[in-house]
Amino acid sequence: MAVLESGVRTYPYAAELRRELSYRSRQYAQHHQLRFQESYGLSPVVRFLPSEDGIYHGNFLRESYRAIQQNAAWRQRLEKIHAQSNNSFPREERRWRELDSSNSSDALLMNIFCFPGTLRSRGIAQMLGLDHPQKPDFGVRARVPLRGEKVDRTEIDMRLGDLLVEAKLTEADFQRCGWEALETYRDLHEVFEVRELPRDGDTCLSYQLVRNVLAAYATGLSFSVMADARRPDLKEAWYAVMSSVRTSELRVRCKMITWQELSEELPRKLRIFLAQKYGIASGDVQAPNLTELMEAGLL
Repeated sequence: MAVLESGVRTYPYAAELRRELSYRSRQYAQHHQLRFQESYGLSPVVRFLPSEDGIYHGNFLRESYRAIQQNAAWRQRLEKIHAQSNNSFPREERRWRELDSSNSSDALLMNIFCFPGTLRSRGIAQMLGLDHPQKPDFGVRARVPLRGEKVDRTEIDMRLGDLLVEAKLTEADFQRCGWEALETYRDLHEVFEVRELPRDGDTCLSYQLVRNVLAAYATGLSFSVMADARRPDLKEAWYAVMSSVRTSELRVRCKMITWQELSEELPRKLRIFLAQKYGIASGDVQAPNLTELMEAGLL
């Protein structure tokens, strides 16, 4: 339990989930004899490496990785260098990529939506509001209108037809933004009851949510956050922003879906992978090693 300057007590959900994922990833890598390293520090991150022949990668289910390798745009996404690649692991020829990390929400997103069969699921289509199967685009530039005919081209994790998606796993929050910068968005006062947006002094909390709702408004698209059910703090942040949206029509186009809810409708092989590696349990597929995690003090 942490205490903020304001005196509000917060529970370290993100830190606990990072510890759990590190533990699960280490067990998963050892069981399947996958190449991996652990970062320096008290709470090490597991970094998976591609196989020496390049056929598979430990951070991905093989079918998902094969599909990624066959799509040039998806494959390019794998090459993004991690911001801490120079000081978190022993130096070697291949620098640490963001999607090597056991904590990567982008890797989780691609594991699910690049897996053959995911978007043929009627349940997934209904959950996401899709009329027919779509091909996902990752790392999409949003083009959110600013004042003076400028645009914010900040990246959104995925576009799936008419749906924009922001993926979260162990990230601490939805980022913050100075209030003065927030006021540069053209549609801010039209979309939100600005006085009700979550803030801390001159800082807007959950800035990514505000920006992405503005993107949905400007484009006429829908927007969904995908996050873990073990992160009630993110769910609370989501509702704090959504309660500030002025129109019911826009609120209906915005939603939050948990990985666990998605998993209920996914192909069984993918569900088993998510349970083993991420602890994302659903229906009759349960996450293993819960007793060991409790004994290790990670749950």
